[in-house]
Amino acid sequence: MKNKISFRIIGMHCSSCAVSIERALNKLPSVRASVNFAIEKAFIEFDPSKIDLEKIKETIRDVGYDVLEEEKEMEFKSINLKIEGVSSKKQINFIESELMKIKGIKDIKSYFERKRIVVTFDQKLVKVYQIIKVLENLGFKAREETSLEREREIREEEINDWKKRVLISLIFLIPLSYLTMGRMIGLPIPFSENDSLIALLQLLLATPIIISASKIYISGIKSLSKLLPNMDSLIFIGTFVAYVYSLAISFSIWFNLGNYGAHDLYYEVGSFIIFFISLGKYFESVAKGKASFALEKLIGLQPKKATVIKNGKEVEVSVEDVEVGDIVIVKPGEKIPVDGVIIEGTSSVDEKMITGESMPVTKRKGDKVIGGTINKTGLIKIKATAVGKETVLAQIIKIVEEAMLSKAPIQKLADKVSQYFVPSVIIISIITFAFWYFIAKMPFTFALTALIAVLIIACPCALGLATPTAIMVGSGLAAKNGILIKSSEALEKTHKVDTVIFDKTGTLTKGEPSVVDVVPNKSYDKKEVIRIAAIAEIGSEHPIGEAIVNYAKKLKIKIPKASKYETVAGKGIKAKYSGNWIFVGSRRFMKENGIDIDNFEKRIEELEEDGKNCVIVAWKIKAIGIIATADTLKEFSKEAVEILHKMKIKVGIITGDNKKVARAIANQLNIDYVLSEVLPVDKANEIKKLQKEGRIVAAVGDGINDAPMLSQADLGVAVGSGTDIAMETGEIILIKDDLRDVVKAIDISRYTIKKIKQNLFWAFFYNVAAIPVAAGLLYPFFGILLNPMIAAASMAFSSGSVVSNSLLMRRYKPKI
Repeated sequence: MKNKISFRIIGMHCSSCAVSIERALNKLPSVRASVNFAIEKAFIEFDPSKIDLEKIKETIRDVGYDVLEEEKEMEFKSINLKIEGVSSKKQINFIESELMKIKGIKDIKSYFERKRIVVTFDQKLVKVYQIIKVLENLGFKAREETSLEREREIREEEINDWKKRVLISLIFLIPLSYLTMGRMIGLPIPFSENDSLIALLQLLLATPIIISASKIYISGIKSLSKLLPNMDSLIFIGTFVAYVYSLAISFSIWFNLGNYGAHDLYYEVGSFIIFFISLGKYFESVAKGKASFALEKLIGLQPKKATVIKNGKEVEVSVEDVEVGDIVIVKPGEKIPVDGVIIEGTSSVDEKMITGESMPVTKRKGDKVIGGTINKTGLIKIKATAVGKETVLAQIIKIVEEAMLSKAPIQKLADKVSQYFVPSVIIISIITFAFWYFIAKMPFTFALTALIAVLIIACPCALGLATPTAIMVGSGLAAKNGILIKSSEALEKTHKVDTVIFDKTGTLTKGEPSVVDVVPNKSYDKKEVIRIAAIAEIGSEHPIGEAIVNYAKKLKIKIPKASKYETVAGKGIKAKYSGNWIFVGSRRFMKENGIDIDNFEKRIEELEEDGKNCVIVAWKIKAIGIIATADTLKEFSKEAVEILHKMKIKVGIITGDNKKVARAIANQLNIDYVLSEVLPVDKANEIKKLQKEGRIVAAVGDGINDAPMLSQADLGVAVGSGTDIAMETGEIILIKDDLRDVVKAIDISRYTIKKIKQNLFWAFFYNVAAIPVAAGLLYPFFGILLNPMIAAASMAFSSGSVVSNSLLMRRYKPKI
């Protein structure tokens, strides 16, 4: 059996980094890896009997990157604790030694600079709150740090690191620019006649800028040494060549080794490039943080504390320590910590972030509640039914994260290009240099400028970011609207759907009969027919009987009690009331009891032609009326079908019911395909027939009975109930029972794919157009040779524009 684990990758600077890591991991036995540069994570499946987890981590580190493990092995649990009040390493060592005395603690790692310890322990022997209690008794405050906090801290460190590098390069770049370009705008340059001193000053100013690029250089050199060159390799070659060339010219000036002067120096080129690249990386790291905003918001919903009744007392514990069956108290304004059932109290619960439903929902005793939702008004007691990774919220986070980590087919093209892109650019840059220097006989500095420009302007980052950033925002948008898309592939497939087939019972309809018509004879009115029928049906468990009683209650009819009840299976029910018998049932039941129904025959036939079930009501041995029931449409079924038609999508209904019933529903909805009297096992075959006609079919069902149909369809859509989303069938799960979300899912998919195509177009267009210009294509015609500094600025802009275009998706509002 394969294990699944995800890592945050530390040190990736471009999409070619992700491709390099992916290629290295996928060479390992039994490993299948997907690396997402946009969220800097790797999702890995592996067989632990064939490869050790440490070998996987070692492989990532060998390629030149580091890992932050997110999911630990199940035998032991690891928690990160932030410690307040620690002022020395001696105190940290004291804490370690005291905690190791606790039975069940396996290992402790401490990080004094961050005031954090990582404790690995056996969950069966010790709980989180007990560890925290020990620390409090030692005089230190401690709190559990979430993975979200750790990720945010790492992201902030990365942003601050790039900001620091930008500032360093800028501080030295300003005087360097003055020395090298001041004369162009008429500024006085001190020591301008002293080339040796100018060369020394430029070297002293450029060197700290080169050092500020150490992060890029280390990554580039490691990748080159593994023969897996990345974007950093291009930057390293381009800027370091300019620096080393300038250094060689400096020595020539100092030791009079040739006819060289300060005008031959290239220090400012590499320095400007590093500044623009660092600035681009800074903006990119900020933007990538915003792209995963939706996932962060979901993770942020997870409560940290819960008030549990233990031994008759209210105890505040970490939510990790709540167990199934625990009684949890939730006060007004608090987040519900775990999934559960209300056993006491009534309240209004805000479920917006889980279901997308804007209005709070009233919850009473016996109702299910979802962890992470907000208790708005009354105090409630709930019995925990799901904790930890089993909660709805945890499953949603897992689905959304896996969707973000997965790769859409459209992304594979960009990955394939990225794989060969950097080596190709290096070859093109060498050919460019060779052409201008050896064939065109241009000066060395001219050829060198073209070489550096080609290396720097190439941008696989834009290609690598084009798809995952849009997928991230699109998946987040869907989750925000109560739609869970399990993979990038599903998100991409959805926009191609041209036919939607709905299961009827429980999907388009409520799945239970409702009273739709009441036909009395001339002596009675509708309310009286319902009242008399309800007297007989008040204790019935038959769905039609329950529908009649519910209808009577809806009309606020008082239902008196009968003195005697008799049920005749498959035929009807009779009850004695005020000395007379009430009969409610079929034609056959009436005839067997000598009741004449000739006056109603024609009307019964008409109602049955419309797909309705009819029962006859008799009182005092006389038929007094007909009650027709039907499985009625859900609230938004009609609206959903209408909008799908406007989107040029064909709509069908599939059901095991007879043709009359199916046609009656289809007529109400203006359905294109009616597939009736279809057994569950044959539903998949009906979908297959449509696919053979060339239709791209989405099947919509409850995810359980309709599993074969959902699996056969090009896209399976499972309708959830808000509290049960762990459906294996269905690539898309609708948390709310609202079919308009099918429309939203298609609309979000179309919008996301539109953004991906925009991103890929500009990324490809940029590289296709920019590289020839950098190589000097325009020089013979217009005398234009691209300055490497402009190349660096445009490269940074290219990545930024792609991420920004994806971030604009956050403004999207559903058309419904």
